[in-house]
Amino acid sequence: MKTKLLIVSAIALGSFATAASAQNGTVTGAAGGAVTGAIVGGPVGAAVGGVAGAIAGTVIDPPPQKVVTYVEQQPVSADAVVVQEPVVVGKPLPRNVVVTPVPDDDRYGYAVVNQQRVIVDPHSYKVVQIIR
Repeated sequence: MKTKLLIVSAIALGSFATAASAQNGTVTGAAGGAVTGAIVGGPVGAAVGGVAGAIAGTVIDPPPQKVVTYVEQQPVSADAVVVQEPVVVGKPLPRNVVVTPVPDDDRYGYAVVNQQRVIVDPHSYKVVQIIR
């Protein structure tokens, strides 16, 4: 029973660590879950936490600095969008948000949502980075 409790705790904490790291820019699921699992449950916790973290989050590479700089320099439109859902790295924006392509790098687009600039994948609308 104690082993099951440790495994469940490692899964829960691995998922929590993955979700928490998503707020900071990029998601590192398996690594964050493994570290948290190791702290909670030793080697078994590390293995289970890594699997849980990998399931809960995927790796999102940060955009190149030239993309970030470009988005930072764009003026904020008077008709900026406000959404009720929280804007979170790794989660898609609502489809009613207008995503503007980044010139010279079609892997990225940007939008201004809830008074903040957001870099997104223009195909999936997933948030890649929030500019603070």
